[in-house]
Order: sequence, then C-alpha cells, then structure tokens
Amino acid sequence: MRNLSILLLFVCSCTTKLDINEKSYALGGVGAFAEAINAGVKTLALSTTLTPDEMDVFIDEATEVAKRNNCKIYRESDLIVTDLFPSEIAKGLDVLLIYQDGTLDAYKTLKKDQQSLISSGAYEGKNREEIARRFGRILSYSPQKINELLAQNTRFRTMSDFGITASNVFLYYDDLPKATKFYTEVLGLELIADYTMASIIRVADDAYIILVNAAEGMHSSEEPKTVALAFLTNELDQWYGHLKENKVPIRHTYEPKPGGAHDGFVAIDPEGYLLEFEMFKQHEENERFIPISESAPRIETSTGLGFNGLITWTYQKNLQSMQEFYENVMGLEMVIDQGWAKVYRVSTTGYIGLVDEKRGMHSFTEDKGVTLSFWLDDLDGWYDYVVANKSFELRSSEISEGPEGKYRAFVGYGPEGYFLEFDHFYKHDDNNRLLELLK
Repeated sequence: MRNLSILLLFVCSCTTKLDINEKSYALGGVGAFAEAINAGVKTLALSTTLTPDEMDVFIDEATEVAKRNNCKIYRESDLIVTDLFPSEIAKGLDVLLIYQDGTLDAYKTLKKDQQSLISSGAYEGKNREEIARRFGRILSYSPQKINELLAQNTRFRTMSDFGITASNVFLYYDDLPKATKFYTEVLGLELIADYTMASIIRVADDAYIILVNAAEGMHSSEEPKTVALAFLTNELDQWYGHLKENKVPIRHTYEPKPGGAHDGFVAIDPEGYLLEFEMFKQHEENERFIPISESAPRIETSTGLGFNGLITWTYQKNLQSMQEFYENVMGLEMVIDQGWAKVYRVSTTGYIGLVDEKRGMHSFTEDKGVTLSFWLDDLDGWYDYVVANKSFELRSSEISEGPEGKYRAFVGYGPEGYFLEFDHFYKHDDNNRLLELLK
C-alpha cells in the first residue's frame, strides 16, 4: 500500500509551469489519499495547493487517478479558512477536494455555516472553534490532532498542554487508619506519603489514590460513592484467591469468559468503594489499548502480585457531552471505546473511564463521594487558562496552598458534578518518595 502519511497541504513554488517532479509528487498524493478514502480511512482529503495555471495542467490527470479508487474531485479556488491552518496557506491558490458521495455537501454546508456566523458577527469563541473542529472531523482528524492544530494557530490549549505528571483519585473515609491498613497490608500497595489527614498510595507507575479523613475533606463519607476503581492486572486468579483468603467482601465473583473483551471480579473496600480487578484481553475493542497496557511497567506489591494500571470509572447521564469535555477541554486520548463506556488515558498508567449510568455498576448521582485529580507540571499556567477561558466552573477564586507548602491545588467542577482537583507537589520531607517517583 502506498504511504498514506503524505502532508495534508504542500505549498509548491508558484511557477507558471508545473515541474515534472512536483507533478509526480502531487499525483502520488492524490492517489494515496484516494486510496485511503476508498478504504474508509479518511472522508475528505486535500491535494497539494497549486496556482490556477498549474491546476489547469494538473486537474485532468488527478481526476483520472482519483477515479481509479472510486473517488471524485472538486476544484476549490476558495478553500475554507479555519483555525486549523495558517490563514495564508491557500490564499490565491487552488486545491482539489478528494471525496466520495455526500462529503462535498458536508464541506459546502460547513462553508455556508461559517459565512452565516461571520455575517451575524458571531464567528468567535466557541462558534469559531466548532467550525474548525467540524472541518477537522470531515478531514478524519482525531480530536487530539485537532487540538494540536488549534494550539499551533491560536491561544487554544487543553490541560494536557500543561504537563500531566500523574493521575490520582481522592476517596473519603470515616476510619482513615483502617482504610490505609487495607490498601497497604491487604492489597500490599506502597504508602508514598502520610499527611496525617490523608494517605497517598501508589497503585501503578504514575497512578495514585489518596485516602482522606472525611471529617477534613471536601466530601463526607455519607455521599454516594459513585465511582469504581479498576486495578489492571494479568494475575486475576492469584488476586481473587488472595482477597478470598483475606475475607475481603466480593460483589461480583470471578468467572472468566472465553472470547470476551475482558475478565474480572469486583471487591468492596472497608467503607464501600467498589474495586474492580480487571484484565483486558485481545479483542477488537481493545486493539488500541492492548499495546499500551502490555508496555506499561508492572508495579509489584508486598503480596508478590502486581498492577500495571488504574482506571477510575465515573458514571454519566450524557456520555456524548462528557466525551467532548475530556477530549476538547482536558485533551485526553480515548484508548478504549465500548460504546456505552469510554476510557481515556491521563498518564502512562492512569485512566478515566466514562460509563453510561444506565449500564454501569452505579447510577448517576448529584453528589459524589470522590474527587478526580490530575497532577501537573504547570499548575499556574493551567489555572490562568481556565480562568481566562471559563473552561469549567471553579470551586474557589484562587490556587490554595497545602500545609507547610507541601503542594498547591485548585478545584473545579466537571459538567456532571465530579470534583476535579489539579495539584503540584513541592520539596518537603513528607514528599521525598513522591517526588522521587515523579521525576
């Protein structure tokens, strides 16, 4: 198969006669893109840009090349200008749209909608961004690629642009010592830092949980525990036997299913949080995730068993809107799509799972006894961006500093009410092990 990674737009030298090498290159691009469209890899592609005189010479052969792959050609002398690309990239030049039935109408509708916004004075902010995103989707770009292009050409940013160092989730307990003992002794996880009112525990390479004394935290122990933690492991038999031996309550037993996408079981921690021990198997819905998971380091616990990742499952009413939030505001990449559940990668081994509450282990609740947390390099930069762009509602009007300057943080609210905390940790004796791991 021809190389499909040819650049989207290649600005040729503006001579009146198309050089034979340039022509061959441009025709090769048309052929490669037409092949990708015919294979269903792309919806719309753009040829190299040419002067009108050059296009006169080029278009007939390009049309024949496209036809070989059941594609059509449309000569565009006024390519839509969006924030995906520099505004001058096709000025005064012609470009060929390579497509199959229906796509040209979508492109023309996009241009019409853009012009309507411009005429009404509404082509700004989210409206302007959405026009660019629509163009990117027609071009079959991933949300991450669209984010990248927007960041190159505008002041648009996502959380991922500010340096994610680890993922984390806060859980809230009446009896913090008992909870800490369960996670460190029964599960054998490493206690990274003891803040007295909170225990920082490492699950995977850069995925953590923080157990909080509910009397001093943002949530009470009475709030619904609308979350489930999936500990990723290839040692399900051993973990199941270990938990049964330690008399840990089991909500869903371990019953492997040949041919399924994943196996697992669900245990219950000392105050009712659901812990899912899960193994993802070779399956079409996991094809993107398996290479990521298999390359992740296994962190061995004191039990001799280990984990190589942590998914924090959350439960949503409007899965589509939450998907857009995590892709377009947070800038995370989807690595598993189960239809009714989506998994996004936060860090190397930490993930956020979005679940349709009609299908999950929990239903949607207004209050939730959990806080999702993201550890960042540039906390101040992200805070300033969120404030300037009103990316989501903030819980307080400033970044707060933890006791003894151990950390700084701010908290916001996700679209469906999950608390989102953003943290950065500083040099302190209590943070020595933590900072060593975050290097």
